[in-house]
Amino acid sequence: MTKDEFKILFGKRLEQLRTQQDLSYRAMAERCDVDSSDISKIEKGKVDIQLKTILELAKGLNKHPKELFDFEIDFEEN
Repeated sequence: MTKDEFKILFGKRLEQLRTQQDLSYRAMAERCDVDSSDISKIEKGKVDIQLKTILELAKGLNKHPKELFDFEIDFEEN
């Protein structure tokens, strides 16, 4: 698994959690003090994410940070 593939999986998981709570980018941004355009970029796997941002996103979703990483990884790929 590449770094870019990991970022895409993380982004998809974030989007899943955000939409489960019926949050727009703007509403999510207000909850976690992260710019809405940054949330969009994270969900698309376009940016490297800082630990501080992960913690803010988890707080905004009222989730434990480990829940943001609850996705399958295929280490045998490639």
